[in-house]
Amino acid sequence: MSLVRTENLGKSFGDLEVLRDINLTVEPGEVIVIIGASGAGKSTFLRSLNTLETITSGKIYIDDELFCAAENGQVIEMMDKQKHKALLLEMGMVFQRFNLFPHLTVKENVMVAPINVKKVDKAAAEAKALDLLERVGLADKADVYPSRLSGGQQQRVAIARALAMEPKLMLFDEPTSALDPELVGEVLNVMKDLASQGMTMICVTHEMGFAREVADRVVFMADGIIMEEGTPEELFSNPKTEKAKQFLQSVL
Repeated sequence: MSLVRTENLGKSFGDLEVLRDINLTVEPGEVIVIIGASGAGKSTFLRSLNTLETITSGKIYIDDELFCAAENGQVIEMMDKQKHKALLLEMGMVFQRFNLFPHLTVKENVMVAPINVKKVDKAAAEAKALDLLERVGLADKADVYPSRLSGGQQQRVAIARALAMEPKLMLFDEPTSALDPELVGEVLNVMKDLASQGMTMICVTHEMGFAREVADRVVFMADGIIMEEGTPEELFSNPKTEKAKQFLQSVL
């Protein structure tokens, strides 16, 4: 059973076609890394999966069930509302910007969604938050406010916050692009740890070393389409399209 499958997925903003006929299947436990130049449609694809963007055409399946379908700019089929909401809660997303609540401590930031959305008991949410902060190496920062943290630390809190909802799937949208170079490694290490523990992940990133080391499959996007995909070895050593060759020459 696939965890995520898209069929002919398209997204337009007015006359601008950002995604065209995206067909991608993600198996449970698989790490997919999406690469490509800015403007290729990578982030729009991620945002379409968790409905931050409404697709213009095509279908999205989650757990082999139709999540939503669109045609000619109109949603024509949608999963039952309650089930749709439940599946959305199983997708964690980490953005370029950390978006932490500045008036809440690190621990409170991690606790807030389980308490308010899942109605988890406060004591249980606190225990879970402390466990997750330990996992991302920030147990000693539980009672600190975000403004006192480095960018890398804030991004690790954002990852812990997403994990607090116990997602089946983690979406990472260029999670290190807003960080100073010396802070990138600490976030990638947390992501590597998640991958090693079997978390299903779709990552948009410019970190080619991470893609080479962690991905099961690398997907190269350009001009709103998937131009090619394969194992890191296949794609980095022997890209088949001229665009992929040029892109990899520019970043490697």
